[in-house]
Amino acid sequence: MIRCGTTTAEVKTGYGLSFEHESKMLDAADAAAAKLGVRIQKTYLGPHVTPPEFNSPDAYLDHIIANDLPKIASRVEYADMFVETRYFTAAHARRYAAEARKHGLKLRLHLDQLGDHGGAALAAELGAITADHLENTGPEGIAALAKSNSMPVLLPGSVIGLGKTKYPDARAMIAAGLPIVLATDFNPGSSPTPSIPHCMMLAASQMKISAAESLAAATLNAAYSLGLQNVIGSIEIGKSADFLILNVRDYRELAYWGGSQMVSATFAQGKKIS
Repeated sequence: MIRCGTTTAEVKTGYGLSFEHESKMLDAADAAAAKLGVRIQKTYLGPHVTPPEFNSPDAYLDHIIANDLPKIASRVEYADMFVETRYFTAAHARRYAAEARKHGLKLRLHLDQLGDHGGAALAAELGAITADHLENTGPEGIAALAKSNSMPVLLPGSVIGLGKTKYPDARAMIAAGLPIVLATDFNPGSSPTPSIPHCMMLAASQMKISAAESLAAATLNAAYSLGLQNVIGSIEIGKSADFLILNVRDYRELAYWGGSQMVSATFAQGKKIS
C-alpha cells in the first residue's frame, strides 16, 4: 500500500470472528503503524458474518455485545457491521450502534453491496460516519445520505474482485452534493488490491468520475471521513507533510494508467517511507 502511495489507512477486523483473532488483527495493525510510519485508524467489524459455532446472527450479536465489544472498544475508533440479507438486519444494526456508542465508538456500516435494502437511509438514520459499498443504492438512499452527515465510501475494487458489474452511482451522488470517498477495500475475500491508483482508474472508467473528482475522493474527502482533515488530505501550511513523488506528466494519468507503478517515492510526516 505504501508503494502505491498510501500513508493513512482505516483497517477493519472482521476475518477472525472471535475476540482472540480479532485482537490479533489489531496487534498487526498497531505493529504496522509503529514499524512503517503510517497512520492507521482501526475499526471493529466483529459482526461481519455469523461464525459456525453460533446458531443465528442474534446469538452471535448477543455474544459480541456481552463479551467482545466491551473488551475491544478501547483499541479501536469505530464499530462496523455488514448489513445485508442473510447476514445482519437493520434491527441488528440499530442495537449494535446503540451499544457501540455506549463505549464511545463512532459508527461505520457496510451497506447495499448485494442489493438495495435501504442501507443508505439506515446509515443516515443512525448517524454513521460512513456508508461503505453502496453498489446498489438507489435515488431514495442517495437523497437520504444527502440530508445527513454520512459520507459514501465507494469501493470499485470489490466490484471487479467479485466479478460483478454493478458499480455505485457515483455521478448521482456527486450531483446530490455528496462528498464521495474512494478506497481500496483491500482484503482477501473480495478486493485483493492495495492500489488507490488502480481504484481511481476503475472509478474513472466504470463510474465516470473525473480524475480531479477521484483525486479529491482519495485524499481530502477520505481525510474528512477519518476526522483528519486538519492533519492530512491536502498540502497546506500546518498539515502533516504526507506527499508523493509521481512518475507522471499530468495528474490525470493517475486515473488512466491501470496497474502501472507511478509512485516513485512516498513521504509520511516529512519522512521518506518508500
